[in-house]
Amino acid sequence: MLLWQICWPLFCGWTPKPANSWRLLWLRIFGARINGVPFVHQRARIALPWNLTLHDRSCLGDRANAYSLGAIEIGARATVAQETYLSTGSHDFTQAAIPLVTAKITIGEDAFLGARVFVMPGVTVGPRSVIGACSVVTKDIPPDVFAAGNPCRILRAR
Repeated sequence: MLLWQICWPLFCGWTPKPANSWRLLWLRIFGARINGVPFVHQRARIALPWNLTLHDRSCLGDRANAYSLGAIEIGARATVAQETYLSTGSHDFTQAAIPLVTAKITIGEDAFLGARVFVMPGVTVGPRSVIGACSVVTKDIPPDVFAAGNPCRILRAR
């Protein structure tokens, strides 16, 4: 983990957007599962790349946070916009020790998460769904809907 925290800023954080294949190489070296050619912005923050799966033409935007203590899967052509936070880790407050708990986040293919969306552990965003900016997604979102708010609610069919 320490080596990753050194390598990403040193070898990738300064690179221009067209150097995406270089960033993908470093993600692969550290165990990320990459299918096709996704885009990862140079200022994206990825906690543990070995828990990240990116599919073809998915996008992890500028200053997006993949807090990947558990698995994160971003489907084909899905967009995770700037400053979005995907958090797979939380704590179990029902226990005195407040242990860490993790759960997988899945972003379906062709989904779009607007700027500064926060996605909680264990959430699935269905294929082709759109999540409005600054939303807090606490529960699964079905396919083909527009959803927004805090907490995120379905607004209408897409």
